[in-house]
Amino acid sequence: MNKKTLIKLSLISEDTQADCPFKDDDDTVVIRHTDNKKWFVLIFKLEGKLYVNLKCNPDLAAVLKDEYPAITSAWHMNKKHWIKVDVNNIDKKALSKLIKISYDLTAPKRKIYKVK
Repeated sequence: MNKKTLIKLSLISEDTQADCPFKDDDDTVVIRHTDNKKWFVLIFKLEGKLYVNLKCNPDLAAVLKDEYPAITSAWHMNKKHWIKVDVNNIDKKALSKLIKISYDLTAPKRKIYKVK
C-alpha cells in the first residue's frame, strides 16, 4: 500500500480531513475530525517503511500487539493509548477496522438531552 491509498482508506467520513501540520514536512499526514480537530490517524515513513499511528483502547492494544507482529507501541505518541501499525504487513480489512476504532475513540462527543 502507498501513502495515497492509505489516505483514501483513512478518510472514512465526510467529517474528516487530511493535512500536513508540520512545517517543512510534507511526508507526514494527519487525518482528523473536522468538528473537534482531533487526530485519529498519523501517517508517516520511518526508515523507508510506511506506518500509521492509531488511537486504541489500552486493553485492546495489548491483545493486538500479541496477535499481530505489525502492531507495536506508537512512535512519538502516548504509548498507552496509541499503536503503530506497519501498513504493508497487516491485512487491509484489519487495518480498516483499526482506523474505524481510532475514529470512534476521537469522535466529537454527542450531547444527550434529557426530557423532563
